[in-house]
Amino acid sequence: MPVLFPPALQRGQRVAIVSPARKISAAELAPAIETLESWGLEVVLGESIAGDHHQFAGPDDLRRRDFQQQLDDSSIRAILCARGGYGTARLIDGLDFSRFAQQPKWVAGFSDITVLNSHLLRLDCASIHGVMPVLFHQEGGELALKSLRRALFGEAALPLQVPPHPLNRPGTATGQLVGGNLSLLHTITGTASQASFAGRILFLEDLDEYLYHIDRMMLHLHRSGQLAGLAGLVVGHFSQMRDNTVPFGSAAEEIIDSYAQLYGFPVGYSFPVGHEADNMALVVGSEAQLVVDAAGARLTAR
Repeated sequence: MPVLFPPALQRGQRVAIVSPARKISAAELAPAIETLESWGLEVVLGESIAGDHHQFAGPDDLRRRDFQQQLDDSSIRAILCARGGYGTARLIDGLDFSRFAQQPKWVAGFSDITVLNSHLLRLDCASIHGVMPVLFHQEGGELALKSLRRALFGEAALPLQVPPHPLNRPGTATGQLVGGNLSLLHTITGTASQASFAGRILFLEDLDEYLYHIDRMMLHLHRSGQLAGLAGLVVGHFSQMRDNTVPFGSAAEEIIDSYAQLYGFPVGYSFPVGHEADNMALVVGSEAQLVVDAAGARLTAR
């Protein structure tokens, strides 16, 4: 099925910031609001920004109601998820995307927001995997923020090029981009939010996981057949990995390689995607080309 792309943002339009997962404060968002306004956008803060329920930005029904309101409000042209954490999967089955499908808008975020990125692709709609407002001004994130702006305003994506990596597997792949946080992709397997990987370029990243968890999740993707039809694989940041007292014996990238070796698709490592400052925006559902050769790896969105 062709993927539907929401209209590019225009100056003067309204965008909403919501928090479908962990709680956040308006004060933490103040720098991001200033940035969005400098882009010529009018910022609306959702009800969940003031929500506070243990770890969450309000109870599930409040966060769900807030997100639904932004989906249905025709004056809101993009929904920016303030931060990740945990909680988006608790809302997804209660959301109604019928009005959204008639007038799609950009939804942007990463990490826990992988649930939304995948769910929207399952509905044949593109979304943005990119830096979230709480992280707009982290040191070293200037290009990441620029790439988000380019994606929202419909400007050509900047090609991503990384140097050679010893685990790279050469080749050329074309296909739609799919992916995000490995833990979330594993969690939504078998649910209504699982998007097919077949014929697509999968990108992966993760944070603060035990190495044996990475192996367990990659094994699951392998055993469930999700890796079998990949066109290509892009490996981003695997940050702050943890190990047991008795070491697992392989780094995250080596674990991924042990499964990639079972297939013939090209693989590129060390892409600037994930839980580091250089988290470049990727449009999930966009057509892309991955080239891996002696010069390194290049990902170009079409």
